[in-house]
Amino acid sequence: MRAAVSPTVRPPAGYAAAGVLAGALGGAGGAAAAVCWHYSTVLLHPTSSPGLPERVLATGDRTVELARNRLTAQPGVWGLRGAAGLSVVGPVLERDRRRVVRELRGGPVPEAGPAVLDAGPYDPDPGARGLEFDDVEVPTELGPAPAWLVPAPAPASAAVDGDTWALCVHGRGGTRREALRALPALHAAGLTSLVVSYRGDGAAPESPDGRSHLGDTEWRDVAAAASYALAHGARRLVLVGWSMGAAVGGAFLGRSGLADSVAAVVWDAPLLDWRRTLRRQARNRALPPSLAGVAARFTERRIGIDLDRFDLVRNPPGSRPPTLLLHSDGDTAVPVELSRDLAAAAPGLDWPVTYREFAGTEHTGSWNADPEGYEAAVTGFLGAVLRTDLP
Repeated sequence: MRAAVSPTVRPPAGYAAAGVLAGALGGAGGAAAAVCWHYSTVLLHPTSSPGLPERVLATGDRTVELARNRLTAQPGVWGLRGAAGLSVVGPVLERDRRRVVRELRGGPVPEAGPAVLDAGPYDPDPGARGLEFDDVEVPTELGPAPAWLVPAPAPASAAVDGDTWALCVHGRGGTRREALRALPALHAAGLTSLVVSYRGDGAAPESPDGRSHLGDTEWRDVAAAASYALAHGARRLVLVGWSMGAAVGGAFLGRSGLADSVAAVVWDAPLLDWRRTLRRQARNRALPPSLAGVAARFTERRIGIDLDRFDLVRNPPGSRPPTLLLHSDGDTAVPVELSRDLAAAAPGLDWPVTYREFAGTEHTGSWNADPEGYEAAVTGFLGAVLRTDLP
């Protein structure tokens, strides 16, 4: 769940192989095709392993000194994973051109050497947030998909009355850990939370072709989770998604017969348009903008997807419940302009959208930038929407 590390931040390995293919195809056109094919392959085969690109220089009295880069200098609260395990680091206390010193808030004292900044400071399950939970399995068309079931607090809040379930959907290359930051806010709002896995994420069954389908088939597993929730006492649902989890959720809202059960949506750094996101990611890889379109066409043909269906401003889903968008202005993976544009277009789409922007952090880093403000935004939105939605 390393929000600040994705294939969009550092160029991926494998360009050598692309170069070999380029030679076989011949000429500049062959080289361009090889790069686009490689880019499409990276997109369709995500990995949740970011490596250890950061470096711990030293530790002090409740402090840790890191080699400075754009990521280690971000504001807020983060996980830091290294040889000693997962630590929690707080705000930057000192900085110069070479290093940053951050508060060390919890976990093991980091060891000097390679590490990775992790958007998730909690491991490994909802128990790390002090929440009781059960491991359950959601029956899907591909087989059982593991999920965490976090019951609503007892007594349930008056706003929710114990029968509203959140379906928490992680992003591309992520895992269920992504939800751990938000679970206390959902719990405080009185919701039962079902933190789902879906095909190809390493926990749920694989897609038949072994590829990510960018939300175009993954939504079926969310529909299975919705069926599970409704069969186990839910009367209404809240979709909660991170990054591609919003693309999955948008497909669910547009295609599932259960979409009318959704009373509210909370999307963090939502991927609301694949084409614009791919153009941004192509720039991150120093690819000419024209090649992003070629890579998109390769991707469409390889998995049979229509990327235009995932432009939620031009092609909004049929079901458009009240929606909270949370996005950081420092996001280099999914453009913050996507959320801004949907918020601006929402009145004309008859889509009740609330937008909250956070400052200075990378992809899905809004909670990290301001945990208290983020959680207040979520609980305030859900309290208002679910109260008004009561029959």
